[in-house]
Amino acid sequence: MTERTLIIIKPDAINRTIIGEIVHRFERKGMKIIGMKMAHLEESVLEEHYAHLKDKPFFPGIVKFMRSCPSLLLVLEGNDVINVTRMMAGETHGSKALPGTIRGDYSLSNQCNAVHASDSAESAEKEIKRFFKDDEIFEYRRIDTEMIYAEDER
Repeated sequence: MTERTLIIIKPDAINRTIIGEIVHRFERKGMKIIGMKMAHLEESVLEEHYAHLKDKPFFPGIVKFMRSCPSLLLVLEGNDVINVTRMMAGETHGSKALPGTIRGDYSLSNQCNAVHASDSAESAEKEIKRFFKDDEIFEYRRIDTEMIYAEDER
């Protein structure tokens, strides 16, 4: 079943210049990038996104961390993309994430865990709308580059 999900490559990954490595993993797995942008996330958007943590003592630290530099936002499309990206991301707590997962390989702490991945279809839909306008998400068909090269030779 083709689905969409939101991925946020967080400030710790941006600062460590591992964006390409993370995006590459999703592309290698066959995910289709249908939206991508870098943004400095607004405090009000982060408060909405992390509303389920608002009463936790570490909440202000999360907002401060997420505002420390831009994040890279992705909308991915693919078969069972929500479950697949969550497995690829690994456990939220980086110290518990298995080697080979994004967090297992790149996480520095519980907060600096490199990526956010939507946890359900409902969350993905809300999160995509929170961070992307309709005209920032693209529908396209993958093309056969061999066919294009053949046409160039004519």
